[in-house]
Amino acid sequence: MSAADPIGKAIIDFYKTKKPKDIVVSSDLTEDDIIPVEVLFRSYEAMPEIEKRALALVKGSVLDIGAGAGPHSNYLIQKGFTVKAIDISPGAVAFMKSQGINAQLVDVHRFKHERFDTLLLLMNGLGIAGTKKALIAFLNHLKSLLNPKGQILCDSSDVQFLYENEDGSQWMELNSEYYGNFNFQMHFEKATGPVFPWVYIDYDSLHEAARHCGFQCQRIEVKENHFLAQLVLP
Repeated sequence: MSAADPIGKAIIDFYKTKKPKDIVVSSDLTEDDIIPVEVLFRSYEAMPEIEKRALALVKGSVLDIGAGAGPHSNYLIQKGFTVKAIDISPGAVAFMKSQGINAQLVDVHRFKHERFDTLLLLMNGLGIAGTKKALIAFLNHLKSLLNPKGQILCDSSDVQFLYENEDGSQWMELNSEYYGNFNFQMHFEKATGPVFPWVYIDYDSLHEAARHCGFQCQRIEVKENHFLAQLVLP
């Protein structure tokens, strides 16, 4: 496993030791955040309602994008779905394979030549697009991975609240292309990954981009600033 694979290292460490530790996520715009590694192994019962709703809408063959330790893939396989899981973490993919999940080490931006009925991007999965400017190109690429009448089930968060002052007024980085564009870096113990772009897209912007790409877009569920969207090919 690469030393620059903090997610994979965390997954394998927790599987072997069962000791809960934190993945640290640093950002250029906010204070450090943490991901408790046990969250990556959550059962269906421990999943938030938005994820449960997404899993209930799955149909046909499934591509689980950014699958991590594979909790969604594992649940769907148990329900009888044909699932392929992809991730860019060598450790995560090795772990999923060890659990009998059909997993491939590949960046979704470079994944092609296969088609599915459902594309699943959960845990703010739309962030894989990188930036708001790249969203249309990303959705068009996902479209190329869908069968006719296929769907994308994805979630994101509107993070405009991060820029609110105590009096309710808003401040914004004047040089920022979009308030949801971030650069992140992950750390686990001594493993530090590369800096990568990640976008938290608001629903109106997603809806506009989805229509531009020929999708019918619907907001399925909202929980505070977090939402689940379904994009369907007509």
